[in-house]
Amino acid sequence: MESPDIRSILEQNRTIAVVGISPKPERASNAVSRHMMAEGYTIVPINPGHKEILGNPCYPALTLLPDEVKSSIEIVNIFRKPADVGPVVNEAIAIGAKVIWMQLGITNETAAEKARKAGISVIQNRCISVEHQRLFY
Repeated sequence: MESPDIRSILEQNRTIAVVGISPKPERASNAVSRHMMAEGYTIVPINPGHKEILGNPCYPALTLLPDEVKSSIEIVNIFRKPADVGPVVNEAIAIGAKVIWMQLGITNETAAEKARKAGISVIQNRCISVEHQRLFY
């Protein structure tokens, strides 16, 4: 199986839903999202426990996004335990996302295969911020 071209993904997709984002600055999900925002990406926080994170409205789930936001999501960046990835992938398929990105330390081959069968590119066990810096600095 051919692996997705990370450079192309990061060049062509500028709107990222971050599932499992924390409002705490010391958490990786927050730091990674701040970096991507600083690089010009639009971050859409997904965390049912919060109304706003990083100055952006925060939503409880991908499928509960307003339609205009839902249709803009290109990358779904997942900061959840591997066992929790399946439902997130189902939601990403439902909203028509183009890319599933499982952060460093997160892999779920069953969910990844389901996403691929739905035509979604999948990246596992990589940090989107680290990859962005590696490719563009």
